Amino acid sequence: MSLYIGIDVGGTTVKGAVIDKSGTVYAEDSSPTQKGDRLADVISTLTERLIFTVGKPKSHFKGVGIGSAGMIDAENGSIVFAGNLDVRNVPVAKLVESKVKIPVKITNDANAAALGEAKFGAGKSYSDSILVTLGTGVGGGIIIGGKLFEGNKSAGAEIGHMVIERGGDACSCGRRGCFEAYSSATALIKRTKWAMEEDAGSAMWTSCTSDTVTGRTAFDFMGTDVSAREVVDWYLKYLACGLLNLANIFRPQVIMLGGGVSGQGKKLTVPLQNLLNKELFGGADYAPVEIKTATLGSKAGALGAAALWIED
Repeated sequence: MSLYIGIDVGGTTVKGAVIDKSGTVYAEDSSPTQKGDRLADVISTLTERLIFTVGKPKSHFKGVGIGSAGMIDAENGSIVFAGNLDVRNVPVAKLVESKVKIPVKITNDANAAALGEAKFGAGKSYSDSILVTLGTGVGGGIIIGGKLFEGNKSAGAEIGHMVIERGGDACSCGRRGCFEAYSSATALIKRTKWAMEEDAGSAMWTSCTSDTVTGRTAFDFMGTDVSAREVVDWYLKYLACGLLNLANIFRPQVIMLGGGVSGQGKKLTVPLQNLLNKELFGGADYAPVEIKTATLGSKAGALGAAALWIED
């Protein structure tokens, strides 16, 4: 039996899983993230613990995949830069491989999540898919012909930083008008707070405080509060714009929505599908693009990292 280990490196937690080719999970574990020079040690220790938990000889484990935040040099197995991990130009794959004696590959964490959804989640019935994560920022990954697309030196697929409003709101990357600046949960919360302050008679204003506003607030009140409805319409307009750009460039069979905002389910997918079908280049009859909610949640990164070793 061939087994694969996936490691998902986040800013606070490193999560790991052992799976087989079908995605069946045999073990899961996690450790607090250690930054800088200690990161490779944490990954190695977690990997050894997962192997021990499964109780199989190392010969059963075909590879370790790592999905990490930051800019990744997949070919050389290095984290080029990850500010929140305090890592720069560290050959993590080689360091881990030297300790666990199993081959190691590494990719960006958003790419790993996209591969996880493509192999085992909402995209498993499609050869071409895109994952868009709507959280603190906007991230995601692109799968073409069943293969992960990473771009030049693995630095591509930064979908959150295409400009959808020239000269628009400031983005964390330093530019203005990025997809992330309009379609992240952060942007949605900011717009909701602005709408509440503009309309002190709104249900949102009387029911919430600035500290209790979340990405759900406008959606929760959209049925009875005009201001909330306007926020949702604003958000959907910009989110649809970004998704249409991706759909027209790559023409995937499906775009999957992950991250916290995706929990709105059909409140998101139905209007977005209608907008996309209406404006998709050439129409939606010949080569339709479905909008779906991702299904793996927090497991997508580790499963996708393991899938770096799984050939169809």
